Amino acid sequence: MLIARFFGAAELHRDDKLASVRFLKPFRVLSTCHANGGFADHLDMVFNHQSCEPVGHIIPALHEAYHQPQRYVAGLIAGHGLEGAAAGLATAANINTLAVAEESCRDLAVVALATAGVEGGAARAGDPASYYEYDGRFELRGDIGPATPGTINLIVLVNTPMTAGALVRAVMTATEAKAAVLQELSVPSRQSPSIATGTGTDQIAVAAPAEGTKPLTGAGHHCALGELIGKAVMAAIREAVARQNLLVPARQCAVSRLVERYGYDIERLAEAVAAHLPADVAAMLRDNRDVIDRDPRTVALAAALIHVHDQVRWGVLPAACWRESAADLGAALAVAVAGVPARREAYRAALAERLAGAAGDGPADVVVQALALGLPDKWTRTADMLAAVVAPDAAGGA
Repeated sequence: MLIARFFGAAELHRDDKLASVRFLKPFRVLSTCHANGGFADHLDMVFNHQSCEPVGHIIPALHEAYHQPQRYVAGLIAGHGLEGAAAGLATAANINTLAVAEESCRDLAVVALATAGVEGGAARAGDPASYYEYDGRFELRGDIGPATPGTINLIVLVNTPMTAGALVRAVMTATEAKAAVLQELSVPSRQSPSIATGTGTDQIAVAAPAEGTKPLTGAGHHCALGELIGKAVMAAIREAVARQNLLVPARQCAVSRLVERYGYDIERLAEAVAAHLPADVAAMLRDNRDVIDRDPRTVALAAALIHVHDQVRWGVLPAACWRESAADLGAALAVAVAGVPARREAYRAALAERLAGAAGDGPADVVVQALALGLPDKWTRTADMLAAVVAPDAAGGA
C-alpha cells in the first residue's frame, strides 16, 4: 500500500511486514545492509523488514537470511511481487510503528523513517562486546551475552544530490542524533552501568538523487543539511520508541528508570529500600511504591546524584569528592522524600557513616539508603499533621 510520496522522486509503501522506499529516479545510497551495502548507485529500493517478533520467536530461516543475504533479499522482494535491486534493513520491531519525520529549509528537504526498540540490546559505544567475529563465525565472549533484542533502523532520504563524503557525514550526523535521543530519555545500556548510545544491531541507509543540481558536500552541524538530518532523525526516533516501547519523557520520570542501568526495576528497588525499613513502613512502601517512585523532586535529586557519579567515572570530578557529594545529595534526596528540611544534617551524617562502612557507595546504593532514611519521617509527618488538624484544640476547643 502506498503510504507517502517524497520529493516526486521516491515512494513509501508498506506491505505486510515490509516497508519499502521505491525510487522513481536514480539514487545514490550508502547503507549498512549485508546485501548491496556500502555505496550503491544501482538500487531500485531500500526496505525495512520485520523478520521476527521481539522475544522468543526463533526462526531457523533467520540464520540462513543472515548468511545468505542476497538470497534473502531476492526472495523477499519477489515474494511481494517486486522487481529490481534492493538493500534492506531487518528488525524485530513492529513495522506498523514506523515513524516518518520531514524537515525542510528553502530548497532542501529531508525525510527520516525509523523503527526502534531499545528495551533490550541497548549499549554504549565501548561497552564489552558479546561476540568475536572471525572466519565467518561468531564466538561468544565470556559471560557477556546478548540481552532481549533491540534495534534502531533508519532510512534517511535527501532531495538533493550529495557527494560520497557528504553521505558518510550524513551517517555520522544521524548517528549523533540517535545517541542524543537515547541520552535525553536516559535509556540504559544493557552491557554496562551507562547511558546507551544505540543498540548492537542498529542499521542505516542514506539516499540522495544521483543526478540534478551540484552535489552538496557537507552534512555536519554547520550545514543546513546537517541540521535537517539531525532534527528529522531525532523526531522519527522519538516517535518510534514511543510507539514500540511506550518510551516517553513522562515515563522516564521515575527513580526506578534512573537506576535501571544498575540492575534495578521498580520491584527490586522497592524491596531493596524495604529491607532497611520497619515492617509497617515497608508495607506502606510496597502499597505506594509508584507514588514514591515518580515524585518529581525525588527523581530530580536522584538524577543529580547519578550524574555526579557519572562525572566521577568520566574523570571530570576527582574520585575523592564522591562520598562527600553523595552524602550531600543523598541528604537532599531524603529531605525531598520526607518533607522535613530540619532533618537534612541528620540524614547527611547517617549517609556519611554508611558510605564509610560496608553498605556500598555506588549511586544506586546511595539512592536506596536515602529513600530508606526519608520514608519513615514522611509518613510520621503526614500522620502528625493530620492529627493536629483534627485535634480538639485545632477546632477552637470544640
